[in-house]
Amino acid sequence: MSEQHTLPTDYGERAYAGVLGKIIGVYLGRPFEGWPYERIMRELGEINYYVHEKLGVPLVVTDDDISGTFTFLRALADYHYDPALSAAQIGQSWLNYIIEGRTILWWGGMGNSTEHTAYLRLKEGIPAPRSGSIELNGKVVAEQIGAQIFIDGWALVSPGNPAQAVRLAGEAGCVSHDGEAVYAAQVIAAMEAQAFVESDIQKLLDTGLSFIPEDSLVYRMIQDIRSWHREESDWRKPREKIAEKYGYDTYGGGCHVIPNHALIIMALLYGEDDFQRSLMIVNTAGWDTDCNSANVGCLLGIKNGLRGIDAGPDWRGPVADRLYLPTADGGRAITDAVIETYHVVKAASALAGVEYRAPKNGARFHFSLPGSVQGFQLSGAGGQAQLKNVTHPLQVGERCLELAIQEPGSDGQALQLTTATFVPVDALEMRGYALLASPTLYSGQRVQAAVLADSGNSQPLQARLIIQVYNAQDQLSVIEGPQVALAAGEQKTLEWLVPDTHGQPIAAIGLALAAGQTGKLYLDYLTWQGTPDIQLTRPEEGGHAWQRAWVNGADQLEFRGAEAYRIMQNHGRGLVSQGTGEWSDYQVTAVLAAHMADAIGLAARVQGLQRYYALLLTKDGHARLVKVLDGEITLAETNFAWELDRRYTLGLQVHGTYIEALIDGQQLFEVHDQRAPLLGGGIGLICEVGRLECDSVSVQP
Repeated sequence: MSEQHTLPTDYGERAYAGVLGKIIGVYLGRPFEGWPYERIMRELGEINYYVHEKLGVPLVVTDDDISGTFTFLRALADYHYDPALSAAQIGQSWLNYIIEGRTILWWGGMGNSTEHTAYLRLKEGIPAPRSGSIELNGKVVAEQIGAQIFIDGWALVSPGNPAQAVRLAGEAGCVSHDGEAVYAAQVIAAMEAQAFVESDIQKLLDTGLSFIPEDSLVYRMIQDIRSWHREESDWRKPREKIAEKYGYDTYGGGCHVIPNHALIIMALLYGEDDFQRSLMIVNTAGWDTDCNSANVGCLLGIKNGLRGIDAGPDWRGPVADRLYLPTADGGRAITDAVIETYHVVKAASALAGVEYRAPKNGARFHFSLPGSVQGFQLSGAGGQAQLKNVTHPLQVGERCLELAIQEPGSDGQALQLTTATFVPVDALEMRGYALLASPTLYSGQRVQAAVLADSGNSQPLQARLIIQVYNAQDQLSVIEGPQVALAAGEQKTLEWLVPDTHGQPIAAIGLALAAGQTGKLYLDYLTWQGTPDIQLTRPEEGGHAWQRAWVNGADQLEFRGAEAYRIMQNHGRGLVSQGTGEWSDYQVTAVLAAHMADAIGLAARVQGLQRYYALLLTKDGHARLVKVLDGEITLAETNFAWELDRRYTLGLQVHGTYIEALIDGQQLFEVHDQRAPLLGGGIGLICEVGRLECDSVSVQP
């Protein structure tokens, strides 16, 4: 067990600032990632604010720095927040959440991309830490930047406990890296963890250096930069020295850690403890700008809190807390900085032995952190309206979202306040890293929202729940829910059983305010619960967005022919999934046929590629109920002479630890999984070496 540490009294807010600093840094540096200093100065000048519009790219994007950081951290929850979490277990999280060739990593090939190389080692059965070792992969490959860019989460869960952060960072780093790359990651992790309780950059550097060997290159390089800082007042001069002594000409490969770690240290020393100036330096200096900027942003976010971020230009407004985490667990892809912060807080609480309480009884959108908007944005009408996070008018110590309408629109359209529940329209064709995601909200689930009218309003406000649903043209159509009229000072709760959307994914949820109104409305929380009641098949109206709701972990997934889905797998097992980890007790049925396959099956409580239950029909004439969790075990088995090209209705019912498997409506197995049961997750279709056809899938309470 690790040494017990109390959490700082402002821990949640400081962790949130660290998460924000991380994603702001990525979004700032991503558009010109890999540019040298000379090109940045020639084409952009000093980077004092976002440049995405100038370069014609979106601001909020999928990125390996963000995806890897907050995905690999899930290993803590998956292994019951064990402080002795091992590299081998974190390596298992790679195999569970990463879809080869599609999510999180730069898929640059064996011996070229360090992470791709390590993933292939893990896939071959070589466990971590050997998967990332210099012995296996060579020094140049093993000392690239990746260990450092994924490291912030281990510090965020270790406030004031750099030893814990360094140990976890070491275990995580050596899944894919070795040598100086791991030392660099550990220095950043130690500094960030200590930044919760120490504000002096020099002392933070001393803390970081205390955990790595004095004869290491990282140690000597940091001391060089500190020396140059004492001698030079202009950061451009040490940048030239870094380029000359520690630059890409000296340290090769795709993206070596040494040059980029040097720029992080330089920016922290010359940034004058200012968020904007530090990000300006590290981004203007060039090379791996999004990675370096993310580490600097996270550290300063932790150290100086939200005030430090808010002291300069509006970094937070354009971001609106939004981030994407595309993995094999598709229901976690559409998320925000507040949701991820509370995953961090829950993990830190468990490691420190402190009770964790979710805000507002676990509501998905609760706005409990200062300035948070959780992706909510205004659209749909003219006039003048403003959205901001405020202290709650009625509940002392709580926060909520305030919508202030100063002037009503003149076009007669309702004002909409919504947040994404699936891939937004402008992200359907995301360039770069793929955005694989399932919706977070489905038909049959029950939505609840608490709203309050300001006591100073001069007229009642009318508000209703709405969802935005994809249509046949892959644009959004609005479905209206219940409406309330709120007198001044009145608070009400809206409840809505989400109607059938006929197979089309729900893209957003929120409120619509009737046209012609003025006044202030407060959204206290918005959430949903329960099992969906859905039929997943080809919608009559068509379109393509419904296809994107399936997370493809197979070699090929096609939507053509008489059947709704066609899955092809060339080697091993392919899994195509949909749903979220909040789905707990439900029944799923699917009509399946194998044109040619070693095995086909239906999965329930899917939490990735390596965590689920499944009913399989195998080539050797058996039906098996299996549990996949760090390997596969058979829970029940019987002879079943199934035929190719014949359609079978497979069913799974899961309730607590109880699992029932059915074929064509007849019970085949009934088991209780009492040992480390999987208690929540989505559904999936399985194909091994062949072609699977599926007409439809239904999920019901």
